[in-house]
Amino acid sequence: MKSAPSYLKHHFLIAMPHMADPNFAQTVTYLVEHNEQGAMGLVINRPNGLSLSDVLEQLRMDYTPPARCQGLPIFAGGPVQTDRGFVLHPTGHSYQATLELGELALSTSQDVLFAIADGSGPEKSLVALGYAGWDAGQLEAELADNAWLTCPADLPILFDTPAEQRLSAAAARLGVNLSLLTAQAGHA
Repeated sequence: MKSAPSYLKHHFLIAMPHMADPNFAQTVTYLVEHNEQGAMGLVINRPNGLSLSDVLEQLRMDYTPPARCQGLPIFAGGPVQTDRGFVLHPTGHSYQATLELGELALSTSQDVLFAIADGSGPEKSLVALGYAGWDAGQLEAELADNAWLTCPADLPILFDTPAEQRLSAAAARLGVNLSLLTAQAGHA
């Protein structure tokens, strides 16, 4: 009897301590999509050193962002298309390019950034440059190789937990202390 595949859309991928890929070592990734064609996600705990002010000044040279934009970090969302921006936010706001994901939405147009800056945008958001992508079957193979732990996504971790605490907070949802895990996988 063949079972239907289980997909992990709206889950966190938690990198195992032995993750060797520097793009994903010590990361937690929110899975935006996962289906038979592959998966797409955003790394949510790796600020890239830029702020929303930096990005807005690059988009419009004559624009002076409000001071609060200096404190809004931009995340390294993954190694694919690192020049492309993604804004993850709760539903309720729609922009020129917004994909509804259930209780969350993903916007990719510049208007969301300027709305956040002027205070009319989503109250909570995560802005990332780049994304993480997996071809069909690739993520499933990595899961079978014990590269990731998974758990349902948690909005307080995504939006309210400091970036440096998101990995341990996601693992704690599973009752796991990552420093106590081994690279050895068990197979029956």
